[in-house]
Amino acid sequence: MRPVAWRAGGTLVGMLFQSQIFLLVFMPIVLGLYHLAARRAVLREWLLIAASLVFYGWWDPRFLPLIAGQALASWALAYLARESYAVHLVRLGILANLAILGIFKYFNFFSDTIASLTGAELDRISVVLPIGISFYTFQIVSYLADLRRGRAPLYSMRRFLLYILLFPQLIAGPIVRHNEIMGQFDGNPHGPGAAEAFARGAVLFVIGLAKKVLLADPLAAMADPVFQTATTAAPAFGAAWLGLAAFTLQIFLDFSAYSEMAIGLGRMMGLRFPDNFDQPYRSLSVREFWRRWHMTLSRFLRDYLYVPLGGSREGTRRYLVATFTTMGLCGLWHGAGWTYVVWGLYHGAGLVVCRGWEARGRTLPKLVAWGLTLVFVMFGWVLFRAADFSAVVTMLTGLAGLGSAAVAVEGATLLVPAALVSLVGVSPQAMVERWLKPHPVFAVATAAVFVYCVLVVGKGQPVSFIYFQF
Repeated sequence: MRPVAWRAGGTLVGMLFQSQIFLLVFMPIVLGLYHLAARRAVLREWLLIAASLVFYGWWDPRFLPLIAGQALASWALAYLARESYAVHLVRLGILANLAILGIFKYFNFFSDTIASLTGAELDRISVVLPIGISFYTFQIVSYLADLRRGRAPLYSMRRFLLYILLFPQLIAGPIVRHNEIMGQFDGNPHGPGAAEAFARGAVLFVIGLAKKVLLADPLAAMADPVFQTATTAAPAFGAAWLGLAAFTLQIFLDFSAYSEMAIGLGRMMGLRFPDNFDQPYRSLSVREFWRRWHMTLSRFLRDYLYVPLGGSREGTRRYLVATFTTMGLCGLWHGAGWTYVVWGLYHGAGLVVCRGWEARGRTLPKLVAWGLTLVFVMFGWVLFRAADFSAVVTMLTGLAGLGSAAVAVEGATLLVPAALVSLVGVSPQAMVERWLKPHPVFAVATAAVFVYCVLVVGKGQPVSFIYFQF
C-alpha cells in the first residue's frame, strides 16, 4: 500500500514549511533568536539543535529518541574509532544505521516478498515510518564512510548533532555532506553581505512556497483521480495523458519547492546548502537528467555505491553491474515496493543505452533528443506513481488510447504555467543568486506573494510534500 502522502489531500501531522504555524510562528521566532545569538557560536548552535528537535518532534515525538540516538551512537562510535584497535566500529556504525533503516522501511517489504515466493506465512511488523529517515541516515552513513576512508575528522558532539538535526534540510534534503556544511557553522551570520544573503534566501524561500502552494498542490488534484481510477480500470486517452502530465510536473515542482525553501532558510541563517535541481525536464538525455534531478542523491549514489562497484572504468561487465545495482537500489530507496525497483532498473537501462549511443559518436537533433528524454522520463513516472503493477498496466492501456473509464480532470489550464516554470529559464537558485538585483519592487512583490500563499494555505489543511515518505 502506498503511504498516505499519495492520497488526494493526504497530509502528515507535522510542521510543514508551508503551514501557518511554521510561517507565522516557528520560522520568525527561530530566525529572530538565531540572529540575536549571531556573535555567540555555541549558543547559536545549541539554539538550532533545540529548534530542530522541536520541529522534528512536532510531527511525532516518539521518534525523537530514534534520530537523536542514531546521531549520538554514531558519534560515539566515531569517537572510539580514534584508537586503531576500534576502527572496525565505524563499519559497525554504518551497518547499524542501514539496519535501522531496513527494519523501519523494508522489513514488511522483504517479508511479503519471501512469503509470496515460498508460500510461507511470515510475521509483519506494524510501525510508522519515521519521517525523513532515509535522508538523515544517508548523511550519517556518508560521514562514517568518509571517516573510515580517512577523509573526515572527528567533530565535536554538538557540531555533529547539529549536522544531522539541522531542521531546514532534515526531512527531505538536500543531502548535505559534512565537508559542505561543518566549516560554515564557524562563520558569523552577520558578516559582510549578510543582509543581502538573508534577502536572497527569503526570495528563494517564497519562490518555493509559491511553487508548492499555487502549482504542485493543485496539480496533485488533477493527477490523483486519474491514478486512482487506474487501480480499477484504464482511464480514457485524454484523461490518462492529462493525469500523467500533471504528475510529471507535480513531482518536480513539489520536490524542488521543498529544496528551494530549505536552501532559502539556510541562506537566511548564513548557510549555503548544495543545489538539488537544475531544470531537469530540459535534459537532452537520461544521463543529463540524472545530473540535474535530485543532484545530491545522484552524487551520493555515485560516490558511495557506483564508483566503489567499479563504475565505468573497469570494463563493460562491471559497468553494467554497477549501473543496474545502483539504480535498482536508488529505486528501492524511494519506496519499499517492486514498482520502485523496476523504475530504478528502467532508468538504469536508459543510462546504459545513452552511454552506448554516445560511445558510437552518434547525436540527435536537440529537439528530438529532448522529446525522447521527456517521454522516457514520463513513462517512468507511471511506474513510480502507480499503486501496483496492475495499475501500471491499466494506466499504460489508457495512454495507448485503449482505455474507456471517464475521469473528470479539472484545471488543465494550470499545466501551461506549470510547464513554463519547469522548462523556461534557469533554476530559481541560479536566478536568485546571479540575476536578482536589490530593488523595492522585488521586495514588495515577494511580500505580496508570501501573504497570498499564507492566505491560500489557511483555506484548508496543508498537503504534505511528496518526498516526506522517503
